[in-house]
Amino acid sequence: MLVIVPYLVQHPGTSVASASEIFDVPRDQLRRDLDLLFMSGLPPYGPGDLIDVDVDEDGGVWISMADHFARPLRLTRPEALAVYLRATELLATPGIPDAPALASALAKLRDALGPDTLGDAAGIEGAVTGMAPPHLDELRAAAAEHRRIRIEYTAASTGARSLREIEPEAVFSSAGHWYVVAWDVAADDERMFRADRVAAVEPTAGRFEPRGLEGAGRQLYTPGDRDLAVRLLLRPAARWVAEYYITVDVVTRDDGTVEATLPARQTDWVAKLLLRLGPDAEVIEPSELRAEISRIATAALGRYDG
Repeated sequence: MLVIVPYLVQHPGTSVASASEIFDVPRDQLRRDLDLLFMSGLPPYGPGDLIDVDVDEDGGVWISMADHFARPLRLTRPEALAVYLRATELLATPGIPDAPALASALAKLRDALGPDTLGDAAGIEGAVTGMAPPHLDELRAAAAEHRRIRIEYTAASTGARSLREIEPEAVFSSAGHWYVVAWDVAADDERMFRADRVAAVEPTAGRFEPRGLEGAGRQLYTPGDRDLAVRLLLRPAARWVAEYYITVDVVTRDDGTVEATLPARQTDWVAKLLLRLGPDAEVIEPSELRAEISRIATAALGRYDG
């Protein structure tokens, strides 16, 4: 309705049938939703504050008392950044069909928002478009057919490879990668796997009834009681970290730097992130992580000796 109402305000007299076709909404549902507008408006929600909707004998829709819907939508910087990042990651996700319309819309969004709104986000790019994960189709088919499968999987944090018997329920893309949400038979619990870390897929004779595990739209990481609080100092070029990842206690300093706490169940990926950011980011605490990053950097530089 946040899309339909502005359209009807700007195109008075549009028929219910036309709006139903334009927005692919069943006529009965659209009519019910329009009836709800009578109870919508601005505080203090008196008779003169609620939206007025009139559907004439020919089915034309006339909306008044909704001037706030006639104004162009203004995004806050976090909202604009979220739209920009999600569109960028979707466009760059391997396995997604070519989408010239999305690329064109993203370019228009970038130009319309301008560098002042996007800031450092204008330089953020999604994953480099390339080949989809080799077993993506097999994983999708197993999820669609509710077939139990056996996978060979490499853990990101340790690099250890293991055999898992899983019941995949959802396969979705996010942040430039494909993920599989499944029930891990041995662990008797829900697990999420990165599709590109699946080295092999072996079918089994087993089938399963879906448990209703959440797929697309779920958070890739949920903070918990066992998380380690990593306090970061982010210079302007790395400020996007506080907006892209789940962070708490974010403080913006007068000099443009940002302090933020990044909850992390395992710190290996945080160390890799900080190495990528280089001088644009710094670990305030814990000191153990600072020492670990220094050790990894020293070991990497040692490979270039001679």
